[in-house]
Amino acid sequence: MMPKIHFWLALAALSFVSLPGLAAAALKIGAPAPAFIGVDSNGQTVRLADFKGKTVVLEWTNDGCPYVGKWYRSGAMQQLQRDAARLGAVWLTIASSGPGEQGYVDAAQANADTKSRNADPSHVLLDPQGVIGHLYGAQTTPHIFVIRPDGNLAYMGGADSIASTRVEDIRKAEPYAREALEAVAAGKPVPHPVTRPYGCAVKYSS
Repeated sequence: MMPKIHFWLALAALSFVSLPGLAAAALKIGAPAPAFIGVDSNGQTVRLADFKGKTVVLEWTNDGCPYVGKWYRSGAMQQLQRDAARLGAVWLTIASSGPGEQGYVDAAQANADTKSRNADPSHVLLDPQGVIGHLYGAQTTPHIFVIRPDGNLAYMGGADSIASTRVEDIRKAEPYAREALEAVAAGKPVPHPVTRPYGCAVKYSS
């Protein structure tokens, strides 16, 4: 029988590694991005492996989050999505909010949000159980990851450098996500490969 103190230490360790966001500690710039399979808002199965040879951007979203609202009200996120497409990148918007939580969407609502925001992602992935979110350690909305065409992780962090909900701050901030996308497209090193994500905490299913 396991001594009581060892039992509680083991339990604490298991609890620790299962906390949302800690998977990010295992992610390394230059290492393969975790493979995943998801279903998009149109019922299509989407695999990261489907986009081998292309740059892939992952964007975590929650339509009720004011930080996400800043990016979409300003049109900056939509512009970044379109610029990514022009650079040949695939943009995957991911909704990892659990049922009953702020930001949870079904397929119909996800498509309605995309239309109302005039957004232009390649796919909107529905992740209500948080499987993809936990795999990447997504902590906030937005939280951005950029994957190189060779499948290795190039960037993880904030959309930019100013953690605020003010639209006017987008012009003043260092555009981390854009810099990463453009550097990868040019075959250059990303200037700031790891930055602090900011926004609303991802509302994982409890």
